[in-house]
Amino acid sequence: MELLELYPSIEPYHEFQLKVDELHTVWIEECGNPHGLPVVFLHGGPGAACEAFQRRFFDPKYYRIILFDQRGCGRSTPHAELRNNTTQDLVADIERIRNYLNIEKWLVFGGSWGSTLALAYAQAHANRVTGLILRGVFLCRSRDIQWFYQDGASYIYPDLWQHYIQVIPEEERDDLLAAFYKRLICDDEEIQIEAARAWSIWEGSTSNLITKPAVLNYFSNDAIALSLARIECHYFNNDSFLRKEQLLKDAYKLENIPGVIVHGRYDVVCPIEQAFALHQAWPSAEFIIAQQSGHSATEPEIVDALIRATQKFGQLT
Repeated sequence: MELLELYPSIEPYHEFQLKVDELHTVWIEECGNPHGLPVVFLHGGPGAACEAFQRRFFDPKYYRIILFDQRGCGRSTPHAELRNNTTQDLVADIERIRNYLNIEKWLVFGGSWGSTLALAYAQAHANRVTGLILRGVFLCRSRDIQWFYQDGASYIYPDLWQHYIQVIPEEERDDLLAAFYKRLICDDEEIQIEAARAWSIWEGSTSNLITKPAVLNYFSNDAIALSLARIECHYFNNDSFLRKEQLLKDAYKLENIPGVIVHGRYDVVCPIEQAFALHQAWPSAEFIIAQQSGHSATEPEIVDALIRATQKFGQLT
Protein backbone atom coordinates (compact mmCIF):
# COMPACT_ATOMS: atom_id res chain seq x y z
CA MET A 1 0.00 0.00 0.00
CA GLU A 2 1.36 3.38 -1.01
CA LEU A 3 2.14 5.69 1.90
CA LEU A 4 0.12 8.86 2.19
CA GLU A 5 2.04 12.13 2.19
CA LEU A 6 1.39 15.52 3.77
CA TYR A 7 -1.29 17.72 2.25
CA PRO A 8 -0.04 20.64 0.10
CA SER A 9 1.37 23.71 1.84
CA ILE A 10 -1.15 26.23 3.15
CA GLU A 11 -1.00 29.63 4.81
CA PRO A 12 -3.01 30.79 7.83
CA TYR A 13 -6.16 32.81 7.26
CA HIS A 14 -5.97 34.25 10.79
CA GLU A 15 -2.94 35.02 12.97
CA PHE A 16 -3.08 36.77 16.32
CA GLN A 17 -1.64 37.04 19.80
CA LEU A 18 -3.55 36.29 22.98
CA LYS A 19 -2.54 37.62 26.39
CA VAL A 20 -2.87 34.67 28.76
CA ASP A 21 -1.59 36.30 31.95
CA GLU A 22 0.27 39.40 33.11
CA LEU A 23 3.54 38.01 31.72
CA HIS A 24 2.84 35.72 28.76
CA THR A 25 1.37 36.27 25.31
CA VAL A 26 0.89 33.29 23.00
CA TRP A 27 0.90 33.27 19.22
CA ILE A 28 -2.03 31.53 17.52
CA GLU A 29 -2.83 30.79 13.89
CA GLU A 30 -5.83 29.29 12.09
CA CYS A 31 -5.68 27.49 8.75
CA GLY A 32 -7.98 25.52 6.51
CA ASN A 33 -11.77 25.82 6.59
CA PRO A 34 -13.11 28.43 9.07
CA HIS A 35 -16.33 26.40 9.29
CA GLY A 36 -14.64 23.00 9.43
CA LEU A 37 -14.07 20.47 12.19
CA PRO A 38 -11.89 22.17 14.81
CA VAL A 39 -8.55 20.57 15.65
CA VAL A 40 -5.86 21.95 17.93
CA PHE A 41 -2.25 21.00 17.26
CA LEU A 42 0.05 20.69 20.31
CA HIS A 43 3.75 20.90 19.48
CA GLY A 44 6.61 19.17 21.23
CA GLY A 45 9.27 20.12 23.70
CA PRO A 46 8.17 21.60 26.01
CA GLY A 47 9.82 24.63 24.52
CA ALA A 48 9.79 23.81 20.80
CA ALA A 49 7.42 25.68 18.47
CA CYS A 50 5.01 25.17 15.60
CA GLU A 51 6.37 24.67 12.10
CA ALA A 52 4.62 25.23 8.77
CA PHE A 53 4.61 21.53 7.82
CA GLN A 54 2.47 20.70 10.85
CA ARG A 55 -0.54 22.35 9.23
CA ARG A 56 -0.36 19.69 6.54
CA PHE A 57 -1.53 16.68 8.55
CA PHE A 58 -5.12 17.84 8.04
CA ASP A 59 -7.32 18.14 4.97
CA PRO A 60 -7.72 21.94 4.74
CA LYS A 61 -11.08 21.60 3.02
CA TYR A 62 -12.48 19.77 6.02
CA TYR A 63 -10.58 20.96 9.09
CA ARG A 64 -10.37 24.24 10.97
CA ILE A 65 -6.72 23.90 12.06
CA ILE A 66 -5.55 25.78 15.16
CA LEU A 67 -1.85 25.90 16.02
CA PHE A 68 -0.20 27.89 18.79
CA ASP A 69 3.27 28.38 20.21
CA GLN A 70 3.23 27.45 23.88
CA ARG A 71 4.49 29.80 26.59
CA GLY A 72 8.06 30.98 26.13
CA CYS A 73 8.71 29.57 22.67
CA GLY A 74 8.38 30.28 18.98
CA ARG A 75 6.55 33.55 18.37
CA SER A 76 5.11 33.68 21.89
CA THR A 77 6.61 36.14 24.35
CA PRO A 78 8.67 36.54 26.45
CA HIS A 79 11.07 34.09 24.83
CA ALA A 80 12.40 31.17 26.92
CA GLU A 81 10.59 32.52 29.99
CA LEU A 82 10.31 30.03 32.88
CA ARG A 83 8.10 31.98 35.25
CA ASN A 84 4.39 31.09 35.11
CA ASN A 85 5.30 28.18 32.86
CA THR A 86 3.87 24.88 34.07
CA THR A 87 1.77 22.06 32.64
CA GLN A 88 -1.26 23.49 34.44
CA ASP A 89 -0.62 26.89 32.82
CA LEU A 90 -0.49 25.30 29.36
CA VAL A 91 -3.67 23.27 29.96
CA ALA A 92 -5.38 26.51 31.03
CA ASP A 93 -4.09 28.24 27.88
CA ILE A 94 -5.66 25.57 25.67
CA GLU A 95 -9.00 26.24 27.35
CA ARG A 96 -8.52 30.01 26.95
CA ILE A 97 -7.91 29.56 23.25
CA ARG A 98 -10.93 27.29 22.85
CA ASN A 99 -13.16 29.78 24.62
CA TYR A 100 -11.69 32.75 22.74
CA LEU A 101 -12.38 31.04 19.41
CA ASN A 102 -15.89 30.05 20.55
CA ILE A 103 -15.28 26.35 19.92
CA GLU A 104 -17.47 23.93 21.86
CA LYS A 105 -15.34 20.80 21.32
CA TRP A 106 -12.31 19.94 19.27
CA LEU A 107 -10.03 17.15 18.14
CA VAL A 108 -6.68 17.25 19.98
CA PHE A 109 -3.53 16.24 18.07
CA GLY A 110 -0.15 16.09 19.82
CA GLY A 111 3.24 14.47 19.43
CA SER A 112 6.04 13.83 21.93
CA TRP A 113 5.56 16.51 24.64
CA GLY A 114 2.44 17.43 22.67
CA SER A 115 1.07 13.99 23.52
CA THR A 116 1.83 14.62 27.22
CA LEU A 117 -0.03 17.91 27.10
CA ALA A 118 -2.88 16.40 25.07
CA LEU A 119 -3.36 13.70 27.69
CA ALA A 120 -3.22 16.18 30.58
CA TYR A 121 -5.73 18.43 28.82
CA ALA A 122 -8.10 15.63 27.85
CA GLN A 123 -8.04 14.18 31.36
CA ALA A 124 -8.90 17.61 32.78
CA HIS A 125 -11.47 18.59 30.12
CA ALA A 126 -12.79 15.33 28.66
CA ASN A 127 -16.12 16.93 27.75
CA ARG A 128 -14.33 19.33 25.37
CA VAL A 129 -12.48 16.67 23.37
CA THR A 130 -13.97 14.90 20.33
CA GLY A 131 -10.93 12.67 19.93
CA LEU A 132 -7.19 12.29 20.52
CA ILE A 133 -4.44 11.62 17.99
CA LEU A 134 -1.14 10.99 19.76
CA ARG A 135 2.30 10.42 18.24
CA GLY A 136 5.52 9.42 20.02
CA VAL A 137 3.89 9.11 23.44
CA PHE A 138 5.85 10.78 26.24
CA LEU A 139 4.63 9.99 29.77
CA CYS A 140 7.22 12.21 31.51
CA ARG A 141 7.90 9.67 34.24
CA SER A 142 11.23 9.90 36.05
CA ARG A 143 12.52 6.82 34.23
CA ASP A 144 11.56 8.33 30.86
CA ILE A 145 13.67 11.40 31.58
CA GLN A 146 16.56 9.32 32.92
CA TRP A 147 16.52 7.13 29.81
CA PHE A 148 17.11 9.97 27.38
CA TYR A 149 19.08 12.49 29.40
CA GLN A 150 21.18 10.36 31.77
CA ASP A 151 21.46 6.64 31.07
CA GLY A 152 19.85 4.61 28.30
CA ALA A 153 19.81 6.25 24.88
CA SER A 154 23.51 6.87 25.45
CA TYR A 155 24.15 3.17 24.75
CA ILE A 156 22.47 3.39 21.35
CA TYR A 157 24.12 6.64 20.27
CA PRO A 158 27.43 6.67 22.18
CA ASP A 159 29.10 8.85 19.54
CA LEU A 160 26.39 11.53 19.64
CA TRP A 161 26.25 11.26 23.42
CA GLN A 162 29.80 12.57 23.64
CA HIS A 163 28.75 15.82 21.97
CA TYR A 164 25.90 16.14 24.47
CA ILE A 165 28.01 15.70 27.60
CA GLN A 166 31.16 17.53 26.48
CA VAL A 167 29.91 20.85 27.89
CA ILE A 168 29.57 19.31 31.37
CA PRO A 169 32.69 18.61 33.50
CA GLU A 170 33.19 14.95 34.38
CA GLU A 171 32.62 15.56 38.08
CA GLU A 172 29.06 16.80 37.35
CA ARG A 173 27.97 14.06 34.97
CA ASP A 174 26.30 11.89 37.59
CA ASP A 175 23.34 14.32 37.43
CA LEU A 176 23.25 15.79 33.94
CA LEU A 177 19.83 17.32 34.39
CA ALA A 178 21.02 19.42 37.33
CA ALA A 179 24.28 20.29 35.57
CA PHE A 180 22.52 21.52 32.44
CA TYR A 181 19.88 23.39 34.43
CA LYS A 182 22.55 25.30 36.36
CA ARG A 183 24.03 26.51 33.07
CA LEU A 184 20.74 27.19 31.33
CA ILE A 185 19.52 29.54 34.05
CA CYS A 186 22.84 31.30 34.71
CA ASP A 187 23.43 34.96 33.81
CA ASP A 188 26.15 34.25 31.26
CA GLU A 189 24.47 34.18 27.83
CA GLU A 190 27.43 32.42 26.19
CA ILE A 191 27.28 29.57 28.72
CA GLN A 192 23.50 29.35 28.28
CA ILE A 193 23.76 29.04 24.50
CA GLU A 194 26.57 26.49 24.65
CA ALA A 195 24.55 24.26 26.98
CA ALA A 196 21.33 24.82 25.04
CA ARG A 197 22.89 23.82 21.71
CA ALA A 198 24.38 20.64 23.18
CA TRP A 199 21.01 19.70 24.70
CA SER A 200 18.98 20.53 21.61
CA ILE A 201 21.33 18.94 19.07
CA TRP A 202 21.29 15.70 21.09
CA GLU A 203 17.50 15.64 20.75
CA GLY A 204 17.49 16.60 17.08
CA SER A 205 20.17 14.11 16.09
CA THR A 206 18.30 11.16 17.63
CA SER A 207 14.73 11.98 16.58
CA ASN A 208 14.76 10.20 13.22
CA LEU A 209 15.73 6.61 12.51
CA ILE A 210 18.36 8.12 10.19
CA THR A 211 19.53 11.59 11.25
CA LYS A 212 18.24 14.28 8.86
CA PRO A 213 20.39 17.38 8.21
CA ALA A 214 17.31 19.62 7.98
CA VAL A 215 16.09 18.46 11.40
CA LEU A 216 19.55 18.96 12.86
CA ASN A 217 19.74 22.47 11.42
CA TYR A 218 16.42 23.34 13.05
CA PHE A 219 17.53 22.10 16.46
CA SER A 220 20.87 23.92 16.07
CA ASN A 221 19.20 27.33 15.78
CA ASP A 222 20.15 29.36 18.86
CA ALA A 223 16.64 30.68 19.56
CA ILE A 224 15.05 27.25 19.16
CA ALA A 225 17.79 25.60 21.22
CA LEU A 226 17.52 28.13 24.05
CA SER A 227 13.76 27.86 24.54
CA LEU A 228 13.78 24.08 24.07
CA ALA A 229 16.61 23.39 26.49
CA ARG A 230 15.66 25.94 29.14
CA ILE A 231 11.97 25.04 29.22
CA GLU A 232 12.49 21.27 28.97
CA CYS A 233 15.06 21.35 31.76
CA HIS A 234 12.75 23.53 33.85
CA TYR A 235 9.87 21.06 33.42
CA PHE A 236 11.93 17.93 33.95
CA ASN A 237 13.52 19.34 37.11
CA ASN A 238 9.98 19.81 38.42
CA ASP A 239 8.63 16.35 37.47
CA SER A 240 6.86 18.06 34.55
CA PHE A 241 4.40 19.45 37.12
CA LEU A 242 2.61 16.09 37.13
CA ARG A 243 1.80 13.69 39.93
CA LYS A 244 3.68 10.39 39.86
CA GLU A 245 2.28 8.22 37.04
CA GLN A 246 -0.50 10.79 36.59
CA LEU A 247 -1.16 10.22 32.91
CA LEU A 248 -1.52 6.45 33.34
CA LYS A 249 -3.49 6.62 36.58
CA ASP A 250 -5.95 9.10 35.05
CA ALA A 251 -6.29 7.25 31.74
CA TYR A 252 -9.73 5.98 32.85
CA LYS A 253 -10.98 9.52 32.20
CA LEU A 254 -10.39 8.91 28.48
CA GLU A 255 -12.83 5.99 28.37
CA ASN A 256 -15.39 7.80 26.23
CA ILE A 257 -12.88 9.59 23.99
CA PRO A 258 -11.91 7.86 20.71
CA GLY A 259 -8.17 7.82 20.18
CA VAL A 260 -5.34 6.79 17.90
CA ILE A 261 -1.80 6.19 19.22
CA VAL A 262 1.01 6.18 16.64
CA HIS A 263 4.53 5.22 17.72
CA GLY A 264 7.77 4.34 15.97
CA ARG A 265 9.17 0.90 16.79
CA TYR A 266 12.69 2.34 17.01
CA ASP A 267 11.86 5.55 18.85
CA VAL A 268 14.92 6.28 20.98
CA VAL A 269 13.71 9.61 22.39
CA CYS A 270 10.51 8.10 23.80
CA PRO A 271 10.80 4.29 23.72
CA ILE A 272 7.69 2.43 22.61
CA GLU A 273 7.12 1.00 26.10
CA GLN A 274 5.49 4.34 26.96
CA ALA A 275 2.89 4.02 24.20
CA PHE A 276 2.34 0.37 25.12
CA ALA A 277 1.73 1.29 28.77
CA LEU A 278 -0.74 3.98 27.72
CA HIS A 279 -2.59 1.55 25.46
CA GLN A 280 -2.87 -0.97 28.30
CA ALA A 281 -4.40 1.75 30.46
CA TRP A 282 -6.61 2.99 27.58
CA PRO A 283 -7.36 -0.15 25.53
CA SER A 284 -10.17 1.41 23.49
CA ALA A 285 -7.63 3.56 21.62
CA GLU A 286 -6.25 2.25 18.34
CA PHE A 287 -2.53 1.49 18.65
CA ILE A 288 -0.41 1.71 15.49
CA ILE A 289 3.27 0.74 15.52
CA ALA A 290 5.34 2.25 12.70
CA GLN A 291 7.71 -0.66 12.21
CA GLN A 292 10.58 1.16 10.48
CA SER A 293 10.44 4.52 12.24
CA GLY A 294 12.01 6.55 15.00
CA HIS A 295 10.49 9.40 16.99
CA SER A 296 9.97 12.19 14.47
CA ALA A 297 6.61 13.11 12.97
CA THR A 298 8.38 13.41 9.60
CA GLU A 299 9.11 9.67 9.32
CA PRO A 300 7.18 8.48 6.21
CA GLU A 301 5.32 5.67 8.01
CA ILE A 302 4.32 8.02 10.81
CA VAL A 303 3.14 10.71 8.39
CA ASP A 304 0.99 8.06 6.68
CA ALA A 305 -0.51 6.83 9.96
CA LEU A 306 -1.25 10.33 11.24
CA ILE A 307 -2.95 11.40 8.02
CA ARG A 308 -5.05 8.23 7.99
CA ALA A 309 -6.02 9.06 11.56
CA THR A 310 -7.14 12.59 10.66
CA GLN A 311 -9.08 11.18 7.71
CA LYS A 312 -10.72 8.64 10.02
CA PHE A 313 -11.83 11.30 12.48
CA GLY A 314 -13.16 13.36 9.60
CA GLN A 315 -15.41 10.45 8.67
CA LEU A 316 -16.51 9.80 12.27
CA THR A 317 -17.78 13.31 12.92
